[in-house]
Amino acid sequence: MLFVLLSSFSFAQHFSVSGVIKDAANGETLPGVYVVMQPAYVHAETKGAVTNKAGFYSVTLDTGVYVLHIAYLGYKEVTDTIYLFHNHALNFELQPSAVVTDEVVVTAQRDDHNVTSIEVGKMEMKIETVKALPALFGEVDVLKSIQLLPGVQSATEGNTGFYVRGGGPDQNLILLDEATIYTAGHLFGFFSVFNGDAVKSVEITKSGMPAYYGGRLASILDVYQKEGNLKKYQVDGGIGLIFSRLTVQGPIKKNVASFIVSARRTYADVLMQPFLKKSSPMKGMKFYFYDLNAKINWIINDKHRLYLGAYYGNDKYGFKSKSGDTKAIFNWGNAAVSLRWNYIITPQLFLNTSASFTNYDFGTTMQMSVYEFNLKSGVRDYSLKSELTYLPSFPHQFKFGVHYVFHTLFPNSYDVHAGDAATLSLPTSKPYYAHDLSVYANDEFEVCRWLKVNAGLRYTFFAHIGSFTRYVLDDTYAVVDSIIYRPGQLVKAYNSAEPRLSLRFLIDSATSIKASYTMNYQYLHQASMATVSLPTDVWMPSTDIVKPQIGHQVSLGFYRNFRRNMFETSVDFYYKWLYNLIEYRDGLNLNMININADQMYTFGKGWSYGVEFFVKKAKGRFTGFIGYTLSFTKRKFEELNGGKPFYAKYDRRHDLSINLSYEIIVGKLTASMVFVFASGNTMTIPLGYYFFDGNLITEYSERNAYRLPPYHRLDLSLNWTIKKTAKWETGLNFSIYNVYNHKNPFFIFFETTTDFSPTQFEMETKAYQMSLLPIIPSITWNFSF
Repeated sequence: MLFVLLSSFSFAQHFSVSGVIKDAANGETLPGVYVVMQPAYVHAETKGAVTNKAGFYSVTLDTGVYVLHIAYLGYKEVTDTIYLFHNHALNFELQPSAVVTDEVVVTAQRDDHNVTSIEVGKMEMKIETVKALPALFGEVDVLKSIQLLPGVQSATEGNTGFYVRGGGPDQNLILLDEATIYTAGHLFGFFSVFNGDAVKSVEITKSGMPAYYGGRLASILDVYQKEGNLKKYQVDGGIGLIFSRLTVQGPIKKNVASFIVSARRTYADVLMQPFLKKSSPMKGMKFYFYDLNAKINWIINDKHRLYLGAYYGNDKYGFKSKSGDTKAIFNWGNAAVSLRWNYIITPQLFLNTSASFTNYDFGTTMQMSVYEFNLKSGVRDYSLKSELTYLPSFPHQFKFGVHYVFHTLFPNSYDVHAGDAATLSLPTSKPYYAHDLSVYANDEFEVCRWLKVNAGLRYTFFAHIGSFTRYVLDDTYAVVDSIIYRPGQLVKAYNSAEPRLSLRFLIDSATSIKASYTMNYQYLHQASMATVSLPTDVWMPSTDIVKPQIGHQVSLGFYRNFRRNMFETSVDFYYKWLYNLIEYRDGLNLNMININADQMYTFGKGWSYGVEFFVKKAKGRFTGFIGYTLSFTKRKFEELNGGKPFYAKYDRRHDLSINLSYEIIVGKLTASMVFVFASGNTMTIPLGYYFFDGNLITEYSERNAYRLPPYHRLDLSLNWTIKKTAKWETGLNFSIYNVYNHKNPFFIFFETTTDFSPTQFEMETKAYQMSLLPIIPSITWNFSF
């Protein structure tokens, strides 16, 4: 801080141009806009800045006369002459471009941004691109679009779960307006919780994480909601085969405050009920999900701005036996609220402070005759974060911040009802409480024209506190003693320093080499018995038994653009070392229901390495990208697989995605296609049987020694804008999922038949493939007015 203050004093003779850039049509701030300042009369180096998430920019220069240029995709270019003899506060509202031609192409960022920027593993998916993709049941899905990027792998057929560069699903931090989302899927992961009509921007960071990101080893998925139209009232919506959605936004006070409310719901259960037989397991049962997004945006004055955002989503699914004696109901939901305050202290100092609340809960109710069994779990967070950005006159961008979270994690709790009898409460783990604090400093600066550096350090402190009871076990997992911790008493504390470094070497105007090193600590964990992440999976904090996961990642990338930046290409190599990974122990038994949840785990290490290829065409009527990943992911646990290394369950050798789009009639008709091919997931299979001491024993293969067949699928879509006027727009989306009806494996199950005779005993086991989604055509009517 002393260095910053002295620097400000030393360069006080410089002046700044700063402000906020917005969309003139709706008042939404525009992040990622390049503002370029070029000397008007002197041949000197051009300088510029990029707007942040709040649309704020700041450029500090010597006194003189400059020409300011602003360009953004789909907007008219702005040019102005600035006489810089004092600080200028200049806010701009960019006018949407009404004419699109092949000759003039304005990009949302510099054409060579992928080459010149310091961002190593960061990729953005434009909402316009997401909405143009073919979609399952016609529902736009943010997470499924992210899975098309290199290094990001889908979990299973139709699932929104994703794995990044060999990391597990719990190693992805998913943020919505800076609030953590713990389970990002509806319908057991087939649809994401993000409503495309309410989403403003989506970014994923796979490597080279700056110091202001942390808490997970694999990736950061950063999603921001729209702020609401400050100019006029607007309604958007869509009606599909099983979904409907509606978004309403507008000014509370024009150009001062706005709101947006967005909702959607499935209604397949309502449509299907009249056609179901009385004996159907789904008759009379509810199976649906809904979610609600809301946000208020208040511009107090030129320096202060407040955002209040909220999200709530809920899933409910159930089934029953033919007799009706047995029923099962699954219910889970996410709730998140965030309050952000932006404060432009000076043209060179920007403060962002946020407070957020997150709650995730899962519940299952099973009914058999007079018995009712209930299972509950969840997570609750209270968070406070403040970050100061300093933009001095010399080519640096400093960020300092502090982030505190209070975690309450609820492991599985059980209870059983038996008619009018008293409730039977099974042994239940009490909530886990924890403090989570991080302090960070980050600096992005240009050493010279060809060398740019992003360096940072993140310090983290994590403490598991009481109230808590630690059970002491013998070799058979029987409880022999216990240790009781009072409320607030320290159980176990960890702290660490996490260095971050990224480098960009500019070879020429179209070529660069980028390298990064990232060290991360992760204090929250999730182990799964299934091959995909499900709502039933329980989150667990670091304790005296469960140590923090540690990750080291190095990456090296080559970036090259062709034909005046029309084609973007990159090749990224990476290697990751992972420590203190968790899995469930083999041979879990009912005795373990009496113990602490963290005593069911075993611990090991892992490593992942690979190479990613990416080709993108960003200009013209024909656009799209191709991504391919070759990767290897292994794990080693002393108590699993005989202590020998094994491939992770989400190891995937080859992963190819092709996304192409062609504008048949400019502004009216666009065709898109997606093709994906991926190596099959790993699995463990039974090899044979033998008798031991009179008991029949199943012999299994080594862990994850076999693979499912490869997965491949082709999707097509056609977006037709039927009518578009100044106040009204309507169109249809036609999509076909899995065009050639390939039966992709969802999972493999085994059936064993036996044959007894007086002289012999025969057994035969066969494997059967369960395929889930055939060819699915859909149509959705979209409207906006």
